[in-house]
Amino acid sequence: MLLKVVCCLAALVLSAAASSPEAQPRPRLNVLFLIADDLNNDLGVYGAPVRSPNIDKLAARGVQFDRVYAQHPLCSPSRSSFLTGRRPDATGVLTNPPPRNPMSPHFREKLPETITLPQLFKTNGWFAARVGKLYHYGVPLTIGTGALDDYPSWDLTINPRGRDREVHDRIFSLRPGLFGGTVSWLADEGTDAEHTDGIAAAEAVKLLERFKRNNESFFLAVGFYRPHTPYVAPKRYFDMYPVDRIELPKLSEADRTRSPAAAYRSAHKEQDAMTDDQRREAIRAYWASTTFMDAQAGHVLDALDRLGLADSTAVVFTSDHGYHLADHGLWQKMSLFERSARVPLIVAGPSVKVRGAVARGLAELVDLYPTLADLAGLEPTVPVDGVSLAPMLQDPTATVKDAAFTQARNGYSIRTERWRYIEWDEGRQGAQLYDMNADPAETTNLAADARHAQTVKDLRARLATYRQSRGSNND
Repeated sequence: MLLKVVCCLAALVLSAAASSPEAQPRPRLNVLFLIADDLNNDLGVYGAPVRSPNIDKLAARGVQFDRVYAQHPLCSPSRSSFLTGRRPDATGVLTNPPPRNPMSPHFREKLPETITLPQLFKTNGWFAARVGKLYHYGVPLTIGTGALDDYPSWDLTINPRGRDREVHDRIFSLRPGLFGGTVSWLADEGTDAEHTDGIAAAEAVKLLERFKRNNESFFLAVGFYRPHTPYVAPKRYFDMYPVDRIELPKLSEADRTRSPAAAYRSAHKEQDAMTDDQRREAIRAYWASTTFMDAQAGHVLDALDRLGLADSTAVVFTSDHGYHLADHGLWQKMSLFERSARVPLIVAGPSVKVRGAVARGLAELVDLYPTLADLAGLEPTVPVDGVSLAPMLQDPTATVKDAAFTQARNGYSIRTERWRYIEWDEGRQGAQLYDMNADPAETTNLAADARHAQTVKDLRARLATYRQSRGSNND
C-alpha cells in the first residue's frame, strides 16, 4: 500500500511539473519577412505624402527604425548581403547579373558552404518558403521564373506572374521597349488580384492558412515587385495622387554642376531629358505603385491576425535599398546619397517591448540575419558581419553601432549619427562630407572646408579600415 501511495504521489508531481509553464517547451518564433523592391522611405509613417495605411499600422504595433542603410544600393548585391549576413565584398556580388550570364555572380561562387538566413531556420526545423522576389530577379522580364534564386535556402518556392508581366506593349518608357533599368510606368485597368503582387499576397495567405492548420513553425518570405520600375499598378492608385500637387525637388549648385562627377555616375541621358511634367508623372506612378504594394502587404498582415499567428510571429518589413525621385537630379539607385542608401525597416512581434516606438540609432540591413537568429534562439553556424538589433526592440533608445557603411562602384560611404562621408576611388575621384543634422538634403559638401579637416581625417581613416577589413578591390 505504501509503495502504491508513493507511486501515485510521484505521478502527481511529474504531472504537475509537466503542466507548469516553466516545464513547457518554448514555442518557436515564426518569421514573416516582407520586402518591397526599390522602395525608399516614401511612406506615410516616415512623413512622406504617400498613402501606406497597412505599413503604418504595422509600425504602430512594432518598432520603426529611422536610420537603416543598405550595404549596396543595387538589387542583387544588397539581397545577397542581407540574406547571407555578409557585406558585399565578402559575398563577391557587386553587380547585377548581365544578360549574357543571368546566373552569375552568385554568392555561392565565393561562399559555397554558407548558410543563408532562411536556410538557418530551415536546417533547424522551420518550414522555409519564398513567394516572389527575395534573391535577384530581372524585373520585369524574369517575373514568373526562379531567376537567380538560392534553392538550398527554401523548402518551397512560388513564382507568381500577373498581368503586369503581359502588358509591356502599353507601358510608357523613356527608352521605348526597355523597362527594368529605365523609368517607365502604366496606370493599368486590371484588378489588384490580377497583378503579380496581388497573386503573391494570395499565395502567402494560403501558406499562412496551411501553417496554422498543420501547426508548422515557419519562415515565410514574401517579396513584392513594386514599386520597382516599370511602375505598374491599377489606375485607381494613380488617381490618389493628382499630378498638379506633386512638387519637384530643388537642386543644389553641386547637383546642377554634378560635382564631384563620380557621385552622379548613376545618371542617364534619357532621365536628364525628362520634362517637368514627365518627372511629376513618374513620381506619381512610383507612389501609386507603393500604395498598391502596401495594399497587398495588408492582405498578408490581415491573414496573420485572422489566423491568430501575430503573437507568435516576428514580422519584418523592409526594402533592398533606397531610390531617387529627381532629388539630386537623379533617378533610381546606385548613388551613395542618403536617398539611395537609406531604407525603411519595421519590426513587430512578441519581442517588441514598446509598440509604436521609433528607434533612431544606426542600423544596417546586414543586421537582419543576426537579429532574427537572436530572436528565434538560433546561433549562426557561419560568420556574419552584422549585429543583433534585439536590444533596440526592447529599448528603442538603445544603440548597437556608431556607423553604417554603403558601397557602390568604386565609392564607399560611412554614415554616423551626424555625418555622411563618401570617397570615390579612395578620394582620387572626389570626396563628400555632409552634416546630416544641419543639412539633411545634402546640399553643401564640406569635404574641402578647413573647419572640418579633422572630421574628414577621422572618417577617412575609418573608411580605410573598413575597406581593408572587407578585402576590397576597387573597380
